[in-house]
Amino acid sequence: MSVGRVVIVGASVGGSRVASGLRQAGYTGSIALVDPDPDAPYDRPPLSKQILAGDWAPDRASLGSAGQWRAERHTAAAAALDPARRVLRLETGDELEYDRLVLACGASPRTLPGMPRRGVHLLRTLADCHALRADLDRIGSGRLVVVGGGFIGAEVASTARSRGIGTTVVEALPAPLSGLLGEEVAAELALLHEDNGVRLLCGVSVAGLVGDPVVTGVALTDGRTLDADAVVVGIGVGPNTDWLAGSGVALDDDGGVLCDEYCAVDADHTVYAIGDVARCRDPLLRRHLRVEHWTNAVEQADAVVRGIVGPAPVAHRHAFFVWSDQYGGKITLLGRPDPGDDVTVVRGAGPLRRFAVAYRRGARLGAALTVNWPKALVAARRSLDAPSGANDVVAAWKNL
Repeated sequence: MSVGRVVIVGASVGGSRVASGLRQAGYTGSIALVDPDPDAPYDRPPLSKQILAGDWAPDRASLGSAGQWRAERHTAAAAALDPARRVLRLETGDELEYDRLVLACGASPRTLPGMPRRGVHLLRTLADCHALRADLDRIGSGRLVVVGGGFIGAEVASTARSRGIGTTVVEALPAPLSGLLGEEVAAELALLHEDNGVRLLCGVSVAGLVGDPVVTGVALTDGRTLDADAVVVGIGVGPNTDWLAGSGVALDDDGGVLCDEYCAVDADHTVYAIGDVARCRDPLLRRHLRVEHWTNAVEQADAVVRGIVGPAPVAHRHAFFVWSDQYGGKITLLGRPDPGDDVTVVRGAGPLRRFAVAYRRGARLGAALTVNWPKALVAARRSLDAPSGANDVVAAWKNL
């Protein structure tokens, strides 16, 4: 093995997967994990669900430890990068030399004007989860306003309702996730909130927070003010790449790190990027994509391990699989919907809202959404790559 030292910036699912994957592949060189979060590494999906609800102890979300991967652990933020010298500088002033560098530094939640103030929460870290859970305990059956109806906002709303908290979701789009799923499907999905007693306000934005130093409400752009005992803000994230300014690493307009289909940033495959920060080229779609989902980070980490340990790199393809646990059920999305898709909705029987959506591209199935319907998911997986997959899966769903 000619690679003597691998430095990984970020110890969440992508970074920890690279560390563990290298050891499993037989790599015996030095590994350094760099992350300012003292609780890392841990899995993030349970933060808005099982841990927030109190169903899991926090250590159940642990992804392991630097010790078990025989890795150095630096609890500090990356501050600067000098690719010519192959040196990473930390905010502490320490410098780490590397033979390979993996940028898995994740993203930070976007904020509202007037933050921070007591009672207003972001949800990205385990510490954030602890703070929000304590506030939900404090307000009892009070009033929670969730700003943003994406996956995180919806999961927090679901968890809050399971605790008996009066919950309102404010979404600027015509329906939550309409930018991803299309307005027709998003409107159908939005009914899950209504079914479970969540007040959903769409097509309106937040003008500001009310109350200081403790939040008491949320002012909307239509003139209304919502009373609130606590507020959760889930309006997207931005890549943690400000520290790369001046390094020569190419960034897109959103701050994502541009890389090839092998997740490599440079021609000699010395620097890689994975997870929320990476805008990788998809060789089939022939364009660069940045995907902020768990499965993508895991698959990119595996591609980087193959690139480092050889014998030949293997291109990463964005398979795009997303799931979300909401209101006691599961939502899954296979493939990425396209605005030009023909959409077919098939509804199933049962007490829960249960349906599946086929995004058709001619005869082929381009993407599939299933809601509270495991058998429909199985049929979608079988049909996704079949030549007549769209017709096959719709017929299968109607016969379930």
